[in-house]
Amino acid sequence: MFRWYRYSTRCYVYMPDLPVSVNIERGDEFRNHSWFKRGWTLQELIAPTSVEFFAKDGVRLGDKNMLKSQIQEITGIPVSLLQGTSDVSSFDTEERFRWAAKRQTTRGEDLAYCLLGIFGISMSIHYGEGEEEATRRLKAKVFKSKQRHDEWRKRVENRIWQVPFERNPCFTGRTAELDHIHRQLFTQHHTAKVAITGLGGIGKTQLVIELLFRLRDEYQDCSFLWIPATTNESLLQAYRKAAQELCIPGWDDKETDVTQLVQSHLSNENAGRTVLVFDNADDIGIWVKQRTPKARRMLDCLPKGDHVSILFTTRTTELAIKLISKRECLVELPEIGKRDGKELFRKLLVKQDLLNNEDDVVALLKWLTYLPLAIVQASMYINQNKCDLQTYLSLLSEQEEDVVELLSYDFEGHGRQDSDGKNPIATTWLISFVKIRERDALAADYLSFMACVDTKNIPQLLLPPGPSRKTKTDALGTLQGYSFITIPSVDAAINIHRLSHRKISGSIGGRWP
Repeated sequence: MFRWYRYSTRCYVYMPDLPVSVNIERGDEFRNHSWFKRGWTLQELIAPTSVEFFAKDGVRLGDKNMLKSQIQEITGIPVSLLQGTSDVSSFDTEERFRWAAKRQTTRGEDLAYCLLGIFGISMSIHYGEGEEEATRRLKAKVFKSKQRHDEWRKRVENRIWQVPFERNPCFTGRTAELDHIHRQLFTQHHTAKVAITGLGGIGKTQLVIELLFRLRDEYQDCSFLWIPATTNESLLQAYRKAAQELCIPGWDDKETDVTQLVQSHLSNENAGRTVLVFDNADDIGIWVKQRTPKARRMLDCLPKGDHVSILFTTRTTELAIKLISKRECLVELPEIGKRDGKELFRKLLVKQDLLNNEDDVVALLKWLTYLPLAIVQASMYINQNKCDLQTYLSLLSEQEEDVVELLSYDFEGHGRQDSDGKNPIATTWLISFVKIRERDALAADYLSFMACVDTKNIPQLLLPPGPSRKTKTDALGTLQGYSFITIPSVDAAINIHRLSHRKISGSIGGRWP
């Protein structure tokens, strides 16, 4: 006879038929007790953190940790499992079935039902179906569960991590954006595609790198592929490298369309969950135009399936909208704000006492418009030249040419991910300006003109006339798409980003290519 009580992670087993003087080490009374012969005893021993045993008059005999050797001998359950140092899933199915051999239950079906927790599966309970049918259903469930687990383990062993960057230890903030992108990537019933847009230097690439490292820890069976999409050549080269990593037959055949190879392979569910990143997808022509008369557009070369998640970083909203399937998947990245800006600055500065002057810190961050890359660049200049914040602020008040030179200061490391390790804020925007001029000459002319006026409240009537109202609207749309300007409403005055205004105005006179 016995009674047992279970409270959360603790279980108490009362055996009043055992005398207080029972010899647990050598006697058979404890060993042959009916409690150990029950089917449900297995779960009651394994699941709770603590199981305590009591004899007649409530005398405590010990707990499962103290009595682990005796309980292992009686039940066959390994000591490591009783102590909680190993998980039940680490033992093969045959061994777990051996633990249940020769056990007794009041109902025949319970011989199968009592093992559900041991195998970590759920199954409908039908009393009256009989022991044989319940056992048959249990074994079928266990087989499928084992099959799924084996497939998962295989995906874990074969997963690809083709992300050529280390995690940035100075990454700061962006919690809301990270959570939103995560939801969009992993709650879809179709190919999930998310585009992250924003001004050059806003931290798009850094955000994605941080996200991937978090996802790698959470989704152990997921592969991650990084595709630099700056040019057609870099994109195709990365596709071929991905095909090689994935061991796709024909990857080394120069005549084969490698984009089709990768697309077909990853679209197959057997490839497993995959996250692809297309970084710096700024050239709209690569995505919407055919590379050759026979080759397809890159937009048509993306893998498909609800096991596929795709991330794009781009400076242009126009392309971002073409790449995604719904509005929620467009993430327009803002500056990081005062609090996160100060925290990033703190992580970067070598001389922490520079932060003691709160007014100087706020003034500098405000001047830099809380732009992450500008903050990193300023920090590196201050660290390497051992100047204080007042000195740096005074340099920013110099003539335009000096400010442009300051904004063009090269630096390495601290999370910047360009191939040559050097891409200051001025160079980043120069790339954007070149892209704009290639696409829309009128937009480039407007940007140069506005740089000669002011940063705020520029009337649209001041702009040089374009060939038509549509071309003017398109040009302003292009500049907004690259986040160089903002227009609160139709026909409203134009505001130009302060740092881009400084760079462009200081570069008039032939210094822009």
